[in-house]
Amino acid sequence: MKQVRLSRDMRAAATELGYVFTFLLGVLLMTMFSVWAWDIETNTRLRWNEEAVEANMNDLAAAIERADEASRIGNVSYAESVSWRPTEADESLFYIRLTDTSLELIDKGGPLDMEVLLSGTGSGAHSGEIPLAGAERIWVVHENGATTVTLDRPQAVQ
Repeated sequence: MKQVRLSRDMRAAATELGYVFTFLLGVLLMTMFSVWAWDIETNTRLRWNEEAVEANMNDLAAAIERADEASRIGNVSYAESVSWRPTEADESLFYIRLTDTSLELIDKGGPLDMEVLLSGTGSGAHSGEIPLAGAERIWVVHENGATTVTLDRPQAVQ
């Protein structure tokens, strides 16, 4: 019969401890990588939102300037639709406000507040405040001496 003898060999315990520490180091590195990748993704999404909102606001401001130019011709009506590029931000908290000298985006829940200055050289006043929840098109309308922004398509006068 074979006899088994126990010995106090510490090499096996050291190997097991090495495995445990290697595993824990791997978990730490994967956690750090996950946090790093999440941070990059979040910052990229925020930057894209800011760029989309800025492009939308510039398009609206350009349409308002064209409406002002039309208003200087005389007693005319002018309407132009501007497509609103979608963003990942919560657009149900967005409002657009048109004043005589600026176009303002109000973000009631975040950091995307923005203001675009207008020349204000039109022959009439500017006004309007619209919510952007679900908006795909925004209409810039000059009629009866006033330039407004609206979500509703203007009706032709006959």
